[in-house]
Amino acid sequence: MAKSRMDLHYEIPADDFARAGEASSSVKKILVQLGIDPVRIKKAAISMYEAEINAVIHGGGGNAEVTIDADKIVIRIIDSGPGIEDLELAMQEGYTTATDEIREMGFGAGMGLPNMKRYADELDIQTEKGKGTVVTIVVYFHQQG
Repeated sequence: MAKSRMDLHYEIPADDFARAGEASSSVKKILVQLGIDPVRIKKAAISMYEAEINAVIHGGGGNAEVTIDADKIVIRIIDSGPGIEDLELAMQEGYTTATDEIREMGFGAGMGLPNMKRYADELDIQTEKGKGTVVTIVVYFHQQG
């Protein structure tokens, strides 16, 4: 990949499950076109999808800011939802605050944050009750050290 940098911006719709995942799907296609290693693409696509779905379900929608350079992809998912009340608890597999209706649609199984942690090379979550959440995901295109 050239030494150039690509900055992308996506709107994440609130409560729109028909469009949920469009941003991560678009980013995945770009990474394929750039010839990034498929394992790295999978890591970026899964972690971004999980963050995107969380913004749809819990954050009232939001924005995705994505930066791709020669070495890595940095994904920031920003919402202005209620914030995550107990981040440590929310990181546990199976813990969810999703409604029954959302779970019946196949979402909200409590695997979003654990999957982000599993697939991201770096994960940072900044959340404040009543102010929203910023999830920053970094996936390196080459094995780190």
